[in-house]
Amino acid sequence: MQNQKLFEEINERVRTIFAQGPAADIEKNMRAMLAGLFSRLDLVTREEFDVQQQVLARTREKLSQLEAKVAELEQRTKGEAE
Repeated sequence: MQNQKLFEEINERVRTIFAQGPAADIEKNMRAMLAGLFSRLDLVTREEFDVQQQVLARTREKLSQLEAKVAELEQRTKGEAE
């Protein structure tokens, strides 16, 4: 039980030291650098990607239906021409 308290105390002190030291600055700078890099890459969010994926699936389904309809109409006109 005392060992657990000792570990918790050490953990808290280490967190405090890192929060006050250069590690926090490094993390903050890295986050800013990565955010800038990602903004220049013209990335989309996962939500935007999922929406576009759904739109594409519906478009493909509609295209398949239209292709089947065109094939049916071609068969009809071919049969009438004979």
